[in-house]
Amino acid sequence: MTAKPLLALTSEIAGMRRARHVGRIRTIQSHLVRIAGLSRFVTIGDRIEMDRQGAVALGGEVLGLNGDLVDVMPDGPPDGVSIGGRAWRGDSGLIRPCDRWIGRIVDPFGAPMDGRPLPRGEWGRTLRADPPPAARRRGFGPRLETGMAAFNTVLPVVRGQRFGLFAGSGVGKSNLLATLGRSMQADVVVFALIGERGRELRHFIETGLGPEGMARSVVVAATSDQSPLARRRCAWTAMAVAEYFRDAGKHVLLMVDSITRFAEAHREVAIASGELPALRGFPASTSHMIMSLCERAGPGADASGDITALFSVLVAGSDLEEPVADILRGVLDGHVVLDRQIAERGRYPAIDLLRSVSRSLPQAATDAENQAILRVRALLGAYARSETMVRAGLYSEGSDPELDQAVRAWPELDSFLSEIETVSAQNSFDRLGLILRRSLVSRSRPGALARAGADTGAP
Repeated sequence: MTAKPLLALTSEIAGMRRARHVGRIRTIQSHLVRIAGLSRFVTIGDRIEMDRQGAVALGGEVLGLNGDLVDVMPDGPPDGVSIGGRAWRGDSGLIRPCDRWIGRIVDPFGAPMDGRPLPRGEWGRTLRADPPPAARRRGFGPRLETGMAAFNTVLPVVRGQRFGLFAGSGVGKSNLLATLGRSMQADVVVFALIGERGRELRHFIETGLGPEGMARSVVVAATSDQSPLARRRCAWTAMAVAEYFRDAGKHVLLMVDSITRFAEAHREVAIASGELPALRGFPASTSHMIMSLCERAGPGADASGDITALFSVLVAGSDLEEPVADILRGVLDGHVVLDRQIAERGRYPAIDLLRSVSRSLPQAATDAENQAILRVRALLGAYARSETMVRAGLYSEGSDPELDQAVRAWPELDSFLSEIETVSAQNSFDRLGLILRRSLVSRSRPGALARAGADTGAP
């Protein structure tokens, strides 16, 4: 036996308990079970197992300690649990990731979901670790190749950046995550799929990521039918896995889909433990819970690697002021907004560039590249302000030189933002420069400007 498997086996044996303290169930409610006799032997967040008649033990998590009573939220309905039934402390809340997790699908408790044995690492990692010391963290690293023209140019992503993806349902969010997971520059990709539908999990793995994407990925998934404890834990487990690879000196791309479902799961747990809703139905602790998770990503310290992170947010009705979106915007280094109207006319990815921003600029680009980015934003802004008038044929060429150039550039810019699998950021910027130069040439045919507006593909 080689040294690493032997060390892992030794660690497993050392973690085994020779004795088990047993408590008794005192009261049972719909979302809370109180247990007597364990308060001196458990801590907040510990796993608890409870006897059930005619079924396997029911798991749960310690939410509170009240004298001799332990408040436990079960993983599911407490069917078969009876007053006086036995309860005991379960396995440690630690997970043990290792390099052989790459290419695998695991649940929030570190168990395999693909039916194959899953090796475990030498040492356990806590799910709610502290971020790297702020004074020792590095700054942003170099610009990353993403394989998508929009992110290679106008919305650059740099190593160690944390950015948000704000989108409603059905606008291509999952496809965008899968594309970045396949093509974005990174050593390891870690996905946290929180509250996903069971059918979509396999579709995402086989069709979205494919064999190429899975070959460098670890997928941590909690489906929508699982308890809020498991859904909330999914984000922490994925972050702990990403931290394992970061501490090994690797560059990790972490994708969390979605922070909204993480916050909703926390809301269920927090209200069950007695916390009152405060922020449009979310408890006050939601803000700290989201910020503490996001702060663990980003540049590493000393000789460790970095975690470049993308956190998706489900925004109902494109409301970017709702609590989860507002909290996340304040702690990230940029955000990307996907627009339903853009998606409905067939452009993928449906990025609303004017509402999106990368805080890695201007440092992530050269002076010439920054000028091109500013020019693109100016032209798209000019077109957006006058789009209705142009499409109606009420604008004549020559009235506004800025709008003239914007209308000429718009069809090519809109097509450019949908380009994927581009060779490099430099090639993308060369293509962008060519579009801007062509838009400076005035059209000589009467009415051509109005036709350019009509040919944009807008409904």
